[in-house]
Amino acid sequence: MAQIPPGSIPARTHPSARARRALSLLTAGVLAAAGVVALAGNAQAVGALGDAAAAKGRYFGTAVAANHLGEAAYASTLNAQFDSVTPENEMKWDALESTRDSFSFAAADRIVGHAQSKGMKVRGHTLVWHSQLPGWVGGLGATDLRSAMNNHITQVMTHYKGEIHSWDVVNEAYQDGSSGARRSSPFQDKLGNGFIEEAFRTARTVDADAKLCYNDYNTDGRNAKSNAVYDMVKDFKQRGVPIDCVGFQSHFNSNSPVPSDFQANLQRFADLGVDVQITELDIEGSGSAQAANYTKVVNACLAVTRCTGITVWGVTDKYSWRSSGTPLLFDGDYNKKPAYDAVLAALGGSSGGGGDGGGTGACTATYTQTSTWNGGYNGQVTVKAGGSAITNWTVPVTVPSPQKVSAVWNGTPSTSGDVMTVRPTWNGSLAAGSSTTFGFTVTTNGGTSAPAVGACTAS
Repeated sequence: MAQIPPGSIPARTHPSARARRALSLLTAGVLAAAGVVALAGNAQAVGALGDAAAAKGRYFGTAVAANHLGEAAYASTLNAQFDSVTPENEMKWDALESTRDSFSFAAADRIVGHAQSKGMKVRGHTLVWHSQLPGWVGGLGATDLRSAMNNHITQVMTHYKGEIHSWDVVNEAYQDGSSGARRSSPFQDKLGNGFIEEAFRTARTVDADAKLCYNDYNTDGRNAKSNAVYDMVKDFKQRGVPIDCVGFQSHFNSNSPVPSDFQANLQRFADLGVDVQITELDIEGSGSAQAANYTKVVNACLAVTRCTGITVWGVTDKYSWRSSGTPLLFDGDYNKKPAYDAVLAALGGSSGGGGDGGGTGACTATYTQTSTWNGGYNGQVTVKAGGSAITNWTVPVTVPSPQKVSAVWNGTPSTSGDVMTVRPTWNGSLAAGSSTTFGFTVTTNGGTSAPAVGACTAS
């Protein structure tokens, strides 16, 4: 779902996946040689929500927009909370192949690279969809369209082979309403009912390891549309068509609430022998009512063994495609909402600080500049537990450009742009009311602004 105007994603000449990995390794090597500890934790999976979900054998992800990764609060919230990302628009056809046979992977590569640097998984979204298609696709005849569809799948999946845990191979191919019929699209109208099967078979020839998913909305409960998808999946499994998972977008509001049979519907698909994933979750509302609905969804996933993960459709309300409905876990200022606490509790975690720059609740973080000299300074952050003991903490620190961190001690950092997210080395466990510190050295490069310490998150 969640569309942006075509053309909003810039075209670039793409680097290969191997080149991205080589660049990351080179950067790590150079900084390590310079004494920067900050990259030591980059291979670690992160995220309070992500960690709690992982303890339950699931992932907890979010949709990500490449053009927001440079925003410190966005990046630090993403890094601190989630362990899987889905490119919001950057892997859709109009973003990757706006001109036939000319592929532009730069924006999507940026998201994949960021995820890899933080130990996060990536969902691929989406290979074949009726929307956000460049105009040239709809103008093709049947033979050319079949060739273009298979080529698009092949080129995109080859580029990201080994880097995507699940692909939405086909998205939203069924109509709303009571008919259970296929949706009119260039693929359906010109290639007929067989195009979905062909897309999945092509995808499997490209990547034997990635999970291949069908994804749709308004299929969260039992209805004509979900019944039609169920029948297709059942047929595919019986005939050996390669399908591994079904995605349920789960966009809910007062007109389309969480259905009472949500869990039972997930289970009947799982009983066909496929994984189920909640792929685009957002629930309009606020306060305890919104929190209760999020709890229903998380509990339903946890109750179905083959529900492998949950993805919310965005980090913050202010960038949601339904922003007026405030449907996400963080408000426009990145404060945790009651829905966040409810989700974390349902996953078995405990809530840490708020998103107010110093943190409240389980831990707080305060900054002190301890020494200065011409061209640099040392800073220290004190992490203090609240009214109960904690076993882990995370603190994001934004060091404004052109300043650079050259050393860190008593903490294991990872970096994204100007944001350094610090986790404990040996000093994660704190008794109620006790504290620890970590420090860092900054080369100012002419900059004069003080670093900004974000919310402390504890578990």
